[in-house]
Amino acid sequence: MKNANIIIRDSFSLPGPNIWTIYPVLEAWIDIGELEDYPSDKIPGLYERLTAWLPTLIEHRCNIGERGGFLQRLRNGTWSGHILEHVVLELMNLAGLTGTRDGFGRTREMTERGVYKLIISNLHEGCTRLALNLARDLLLAAIRDEPHDVEATIAKLRRQVDRKHLGPSTAAIVQAAEKRDIPHIRLLPDGNLVQLGYGAAMRRIWTAETDQTSAIAETISRDKDLTKELISSVGVPVPEGREVESADDAVEAAEDIGYPVVLKPTDGNHGRGVFIDLVTPEAVRKAYPIAAEEGSGVLVERAIQGIEHRLLVVGGKLVAANRSDFITVTGDGQQTVQALIASQINNDPRRGDTELHPLSIIRIDTAARMELERQGLTGDSVPEAGREVLIQRNANHAFDCTDDVHPETAAVAALAARVVGLDIAGIDLVCADISQPLAAQGGAIVEVNAGPSLLMHIKPGVGKPRPVGQAIVDNLFAASESGRVPLVGVSGTHGKTAVAKIVAHLLYLSGKHTGLACSDGLYLGRRQVQKSDAGNFAAARRLLMNRAVEAAVIECGAETILGEGIAYDRCAVGVVTNVVADAENLSRWDVQPNDSDYYTTPRAIYRSQVDVVLPSGTAVLNADDALVADFAELCEGKTLFFTVDRKNPRIFSHLAAGERVVTLDDGRIVLLAGSDEIRLCRLGDVPLIGKAKKPADIANVLAATAAGWALGLSRDVLKTGLKTYGIELADPASLLKKK
Repeated sequence: MKNANIIIRDSFSLPGPNIWTIYPVLEAWIDIGELEDYPSDKIPGLYERLTAWLPTLIEHRCNIGERGGFLQRLRNGTWSGHILEHVVLELMNLAGLTGTRDGFGRTREMTERGVYKLIISNLHEGCTRLALNLARDLLLAAIRDEPHDVEATIAKLRRQVDRKHLGPSTAAIVQAAEKRDIPHIRLLPDGNLVQLGYGAAMRRIWTAETDQTSAIAETISRDKDLTKELISSVGVPVPEGREVESADDAVEAAEDIGYPVVLKPTDGNHGRGVFIDLVTPEAVRKAYPIAAEEGSGVLVERAIQGIEHRLLVVGGKLVAANRSDFITVTGDGQQTVQALIASQINNDPRRGDTELHPLSIIRIDTAARMELERQGLTGDSVPEAGREVLIQRNANHAFDCTDDVHPETAAVAALAARVVGLDIAGIDLVCADISQPLAAQGGAIVEVNAGPSLLMHIKPGVGKPRPVGQAIVDNLFAASESGRVPLVGVSGTHGKTAVAKIVAHLLYLSGKHTGLACSDGLYLGRRQVQKSDAGNFAAARRLLMNRAVEAAVIECGAETILGEGIAYDRCAVGVVTNVVADAENLSRWDVQPNDSDYYTTPRAIYRSQVDVVLPSGTAVLNADDALVADFAELCEGKTLFFTVDRKNPRIFSHLAAGERVVTLDDGRIVLLAGSDEIRLCRLGDVPLIGKAKKPADIANVLAATAAGWALGLSRDVLKTGLKTYGIELADPASLLKKK
């Protein structure tokens, strides 16, 4: 198989719900060429090479549904496209894209022999595309019986993941939002700025900062001297000290305070330039220029005896706490201090240089060199056997101690955060025993930090993880809030633009600032802000990212669903007007009207609109279209039928089940709910229908009326909206008052 090849003909991202799944995926069209005639059981050694290179493939269950299921398929014979799917997912998993081992994957034959649609989970498009290309190279090497550096492949992808994927703090908050069914939009492709929620209900986060984090409070927290002054004024214990101007001034301050002292930048972070337990003027002089480089000024403070702790305060409440520890090595009489650090400390798999590691790599920096000098050592010294050597004081905050924090200490930490003005704060304090009140033991708060790292609480070195992401989400969104605005999605072969525009008009009359994205353009309220076709993903996202939008109506056609996906994760109302299988030419997507494969039929496309209806929402379906009416059984929420035929047999069982119907009776639009009937208005009163009374126009009006009813709009709004659609309007409130 030396000439075997796999060609990626095309690939495109589907960042929203699509015909395959409600999650983001990458769809690639691959041509396996002659490999179509060579399933895996006909390629000598392929099974052995792949399992040796990627032994973790045993965890893939595949459609067999059990551990090792994919390897059974591989041994018994499966095609290269299917194998590539699993290799991509496993490479992403090994590179740190969590959840990809059990992620979504599909491989479907296309019309042309040997060409497949490969669909894989897409947590970050750049990472997924790289994983696809790397997996192709790896699989071809295995098929051709060529050597391949698997470790280098994984390392290359891991570097991309580290650079591009959400950091652990942001990811924890996003995952907590997902558990509450709050939608999110990543606003920067390579950054941690994320929007939670849609439109007027949105909030924004950037790592552990939110749109509630005051810029003034953040500035105050960076000024350590000002922070001390503010929190000490309300009784929070802080170490005495002052800002100094020179090395001589630092020595003078240290002697006034009394040794030992701490010397640190006034506005540094991450512990850079911080020196603790300095006990001589020489040590202070040596530390001063290093601290000065890390900030705009230098502080000298009394050294608090004890262990450093980091307390996380969210919304005025303590939610997690960690304590640090000394970093030491034990001499063996043979290895240098540097070698002992490598063999006794840095060999811990929890240590690393990425945000995925809860503990950092220990290096002999300036502070460590000074610590070693106190002990008469350097990095090249060889300590005698059994000698304990201190490398760092108050190093990684590795030990969860949330349950041990004394209530008074928790209250003091919350007070410090509140005085500075931070909604999320990392409070650094030093004390001997966190389970005792702070002041009684001479402990003190030494720093208040904005945007604290959450990793130490998510993945503590020792102890249980804390739900810090959930605490932040719960502080942003009350229990009754979903981060959603009323959102109506409109799909179907014909009529979707007209229906979307009528629904937007009804919402406008209800008093909501409504955004509309449809084929006729993009609208905010009554103002058209884009005249070109806006029935696409990008235009819809513009609405959802607009804080002024209180309700949204979004048209979503077949081309958008197939090539981009739906722009929102869920909707309150999903409308499907009709499905006319042979009315659209979708052959470029390999969709055929009467194809035997469900996933290449128009029905699969339009059911996507129903799949995204919220459990608390409603699908508005055309009871006169058999394909559309059958979608009712797929909807997680309620179903509201519309029909021009009051005698349509489908609506009787529907009404008997307590569902609702919009139909016609004696030339009137009628709302039916069980045995209840509301006569809304005459068809002749609706300008859109007029004297022509075209069946298509009538169906569109009924569909829009049903969507408005599903949204809970009042009878007056529905009636007035239908009578005024297409007419230049005055203030909507005045129209309703006249009515």
